Amino acid sequence: MSIRIYNKTLPQCGSRVFIDPSAVVIGDVHLGDDCSVWPQAVIRGDMHSIRIGARTSVQDGSVLHITHAGPFNPQGYPLTIGEDVTIGHQVLLHGCSIGSRILIGMGSIVMDGARIDDDVVLGAGSLVPPGKHLLSGYLYMGRPAQQVRALTEDEMAFFTYGAGNYVRLKESYLAQEE
Repeated sequence: MSIRIYNKTLPQCGSRVFIDPSAVVIGDVHLGDDCSVWPQAVIRGDMHSIRIGARTSVQDGSVLHITHAGPFNPQGYPLTIGEDVTIGHQVLLHGCSIGSRILIGMGSIVMDGARIDDDVVLGAGSLVPPGKHLLSGYLYMGRPAQQVRALTEDEMAFFTYGAGNYVRLKESYLAQEE
């Protein structure tokens, strides 16, 4: 089963959410309206909360997790993701804060306490180290991620187009299930 209860907490889904049968969503997770979770993705809210905004897509093989509260980090780090975010294939997001209208390239890693503001492109294979803050309106790339250049207006417009494309795709999947 794709959606699992943990510690008496069942993930909550907004309207018209698609979760592939091979994906796993566990515990204190809230998926906003029109989200999509694709094959082999894991969203594990077992020791802290995960909140994902509307029209966000979690691509194949991605892992979304949290940082638990403990003696070395008393508050822990939840995972928060805004709206219209495209999370590429095999991305790892761990206890970080992701704004809205963001493209996270394939194979990227965003670590504990990192923050990505709205309207950012994170290039494929990038690493955002713990606590790093990526400012709005830029392309970041590398290991560790570095600001490369300002985004163009066309790139900024692509965020909602890309998110909308995955909303349309998940609608076709949902239609096949009916």
